[in-house]
Amino acid sequence: MEQAELDALVAAGQIDTVIVAFTDMQGRLTGKRVAARLWVEEVAAHGAECCNYLLAVDVDMNTVSGYAMSSWESGYGDMVMMPDFDTLRLLPWLPGTALVMADLSFVEGGPVAPAPRSILRTQLDRLAQRGLEAFIGTELEFMVFDDTFRDAWAAGYRGLSTATDYNVDYAIHASTRMEPLLRDIRLGMDGAGMYCEGVKGECNLGQQEIAFRYDTALVTCDNHTIYKNGAKEIADQHGKSLTFMAKFDEREGNSCHIHISLRGEDGSAVFADDNEPLGMSPMFRSFIAGQLATLRDLTLFYAPNINSYKRFVEGSFAPTAIAWGIDNRTCALRVVGHGHSMRMECRAPGGDVNQYLAVAALIAGGLHGIDNGLELPDAHAGNAYTSGAERLPTTLAEAAALFESSAIAREAFGDEVVEHYLNNARVELSAFNSAVTDWERVRGFERL
Repeated sequence: MEQAELDALVAAGQIDTVIVAFTDMQGRLTGKRVAARLWVEEVAAHGAECCNYLLAVDVDMNTVSGYAMSSWESGYGDMVMMPDFDTLRLLPWLPGTALVMADLSFVEGGPVAPAPRSILRTQLDRLAQRGLEAFIGTELEFMVFDDTFRDAWAAGYRGLSTATDYNVDYAIHASTRMEPLLRDIRLGMDGAGMYCEGVKGECNLGQQEIAFRYDTALVTCDNHTIYKNGAKEIADQHGKSLTFMAKFDEREGNSCHIHISLRGEDGSAVFADDNEPLGMSPMFRSFIAGQLATLRDLTLFYAPNINSYKRFVEGSFAPTAIAWGIDNRTCALRVVGHGHSMRMECRAPGGDVNQYLAVAALIAGGLHGIDNGLELPDAHAGNAYTSGAERLPTTLAEAAALFESSAIAREAFGDEVVEHYLNNARVELSAFNSAVTDWERVRGFERL
């Protein structure tokens, strides 16, 4: 909606709250609720302040050391959330509430480089300099539970009741049990300005995927955050819970396949060329070659958590091999479509991905291939799981080491961003390595 429309709703008493928010390192919607009157009088023009530690904490919101931009030594100062009015919308599932996404800047001026939205904007600027624009679709899976979020927390997330009892991939009957919730999510997101295409069951128990129409990269990534947060809020209202974590149990994980295509300034389909083999333009071939060359280096931006790597299991529809194929779901990179719909699907990210970082990595990898004229090997035919192709990293530690030593990552994102996200990985690794798990207790309490 336009700012004037919101002002009119505020004046009419129909909107009393405006959420000013951004996406943090962990991919969460973060910000504050401001009174609608304050929004009109002050925040719309000048933004709202928040502590800079919001980009320098762990998932538990603990302050941790090692971040250049935020520390006890620097006094944990403020950032400014400057509204991006192109993102202004109503949230139908929250009465009297509107939301706007924000770009982050420091109080003394200048953008906050490690902010996920800033990182993506930098890569979009690189595309624009070449007369290109990215279009993105994200396919986000989640699992639904009949337990509330608070009950699940109290149970330590053990013994939860999944919303279905068996594999419901494309199933209608069992998925209907969740339809009151799923319908409210779909209608809520439509009401928030998104284009919801539909929903289908997935392989794991209670697992679903709600699909949205592709859009320009920044729009899709903003919508992804709002949808992910809103779906949890709507589930909470239904007395249920849902998770986007990459691997909840030993069955199939939650994926977030990302589809990307580029277009010229005139809207031309620069990935397609009917005069070339497979209808793929030379630019598209170099773009994919760039992905193959950088996928290991940039995996940290596709799989940012300890749990992310539990999803990379052979024969699970999650990729392990760095290979590309035509409509081949065993490969990390899958090419589908034709003409304007010709695109590459990256199958590496899980549901826990920070989509801004992943899309930024896809653009950076593709530009590495285009700028260096990389040659694309033949498409992989058959089962990539059993091929001799190079493998994705298998742990967060391995991915962080590759990211740290990557000249490509440092050239694309800058040392400040690279060091910031390396520190985030180190914090997670340290926390995990000091934790005692249920698995260890079961194996070692009596028998060791």
